[in-house]
Amino acid sequence: MAAAVAALAASQGPGAIPPPTDNLSGDSTIGAGDATTPPGSPDGASATGDSPYYVDLPPLKPPLVPGAPTTPQLPIVTGPAEAGIPATVLAAYRRAEASVRASDPACNLPWQLLAGIGKVESGQARGGRVDANGTTLAPILGPALDGNGFALIKDTDGGAFDGDRTHDRAVGPMQFIPSTWATWGQDANGDGKKDPNNVYDAALAAGMYLCAGNRNLAIKADLDRAILSYNRSTEYLSTVVSWFDYYRRGTHTVPDGTGLLPVDRSDRPFPGRPLRPESPASPSSPVTGGTPTPHKPSQKPTEPAPTQPSKPSNPGTPTNPPKPTDPPTTDPTRPPAKPVEIPPTLRVAQLKAGTATLTAATGNAFAQTASVTAKDSAGRPVAGVSVRFELPATTDTRFPAGATTVTVTSDAQGVAKAPALRAGQKTGTFTLRATVPGRSSLAAAELKATVEARKADALARVGDTALTAAPGAGYATVTVEARLGGALAAGVDVTAVVTDSAGSTGQSADGPSFGKDGAGNPIRTKVLRTDAQGRLSIDGLVAGEKAGEYVLWLTAPGNGSVRITLTVTEPATTPPASPEPTTDPSPATDPSPTGSASASPSGSASAAPSGSPSPSA
Repeated sequence: MAAAVAALAASQGPGAIPPPTDNLSGDSTIGAGDATTPPGSPDGASATGDSPYYVDLPPLKPPLVPGAPTTPQLPIVTGPAEAGIPATVLAAYRRAEASVRASDPACNLPWQLLAGIGKVESGQARGGRVDANGTTLAPILGPALDGNGFALIKDTDGGAFDGDRTHDRAVGPMQFIPSTWATWGQDANGDGKKDPNNVYDAALAAGMYLCAGNRNLAIKADLDRAILSYNRSTEYLSTVVSWFDYYRRGTHTVPDGTGLLPVDRSDRPFPGRPLRPESPASPSSPVTGGTPTPHKPSQKPTEPAPTQPSKPSNPGTPTNPPKPTDPPTTDPTRPPAKPVEIPPTLRVAQLKAGTATLTAATGNAFAQTASVTAKDSAGRPVAGVSVRFELPATTDTRFPAGATTVTVTSDAQGVAKAPALRAGQKTGTFTLRATVPGRSSLAAAELKATVEARKADALARVGDTALTAAPGAGYATVTVEARLGGALAAGVDVTAVVTDSAGSTGQSADGPSFGKDGAGNPIRTKVLRTDAQGRLSIDGLVAGEKAGEYVLWLTAPGNGSVRITLTVTEPATTPPASPEPTTDPSPATDPSPTGSASASPSGSASAAPSGSPSPSA
């Protein structure tokens, strides 16, 4: 067993299990710090107060490949029914494993151990009878721990969790007693509450509890010690280990509310049935003296004595003697059979999309609600159906808390309403899909939704100061106000284009610009957005090099527009500078003979130095 757990731990790291995103309260990515570890170790304590538990054992054979088809009311599943775990419950176990592996990887917690404990404690939350957030549809409570066949634990929570102000009771799908939950309770689904009736919270708390005291569940001794800390019974240990080993060999998901319920409990003398009545005397044994004690009638009445004087009302014939009236065939040793209740998830045959037109402007909430109606094969509404709404990746519209997927439950009229949608900044039409988890063969309902750009039917400049600048100089700030139906229009995308004239719609090649792009090219078209007061301020306009009048043309969705004149002045001209007079005489005009040059017959020039003797001398 220890080797098997070690192998399982090695094969299922945190990255192998993605965190769920379909929780209405808004899941966050699992990581370190997702769980809060209380100080100390639970050794010597008991998470359940040693409350009763289910003792049903798994089949001797491991899960098999499906063979013969099932009845029309039930889904076709893989393996025997015992191996199926309701979808939300299984998601909670996997999430708890991933969370604990992130915060305490040395524990090597496998989710199959949580599944084994969940099976023994509550039959997987009573077959997965939980709502879209993982909270049980009705509280799961153990018997009062009043010392009468159980431990004596007086009330510790004022009845807050178990409704009992005298004694404590085990609570929820993992059966925590209130005093243990007060220390180990967790908020695994991010809704701000630590609820023992929520399978996400309870599964994470159980995982933290099992890992306490630096246990390594890949070691057999630590595994046994962890399970016994949950309920101090060797029979409990054996039962949990049996289911743990069974789930390791294979399991599958079944729709919520359809899990197989266990029957036998540890606190019943004859598991799965009430106390047997006393066995009656044999029909052939005479009763002597007094009034006979009432007893169970025999399944076959005694044949009438041949000397009976009374004549039967139906004498029959010699070849067909009369038959006595058949006694009831119900076995009084068994409780009466309950009619099979088909869960809502399996009764629904169609999801009909609502007729509301889903439209919103960018950044706004949708005024209409996305909804579908669950109907059975006869067209009747089905209440209590889990319906998942999923947004496509092509839109940035979101549910509350930024969720892209939520799961809700249909009401008494079969209507499932999604939470309010809020549009993002992407415009266009997208399709919202609604499905029933666990019913892949059931056609999805599709709802069209449209996100439109915010509109303004009027744009006007604030102020009338002329906008003039010399080439290369900047313009003053331009302020524009947007309105829709006379009201200020916030968040409207306004397109600004510099054109050559009032009648032109194309971008100018020479006019002012909003600066330059990374390649050094002038930017003459820009999209701006009005603020919360419906205004936008245009800064950074720079005049071009060519003088003239240009137009800044502003347009908005909804036909609002305005044209603003921009003037580029001629560059200023300056006269050329006068040359400065020279004060130093030029050496070239010196008439001194000493500065003259004589030409030699060969054409070379030589200078006669002053005071040199003449050749004749």
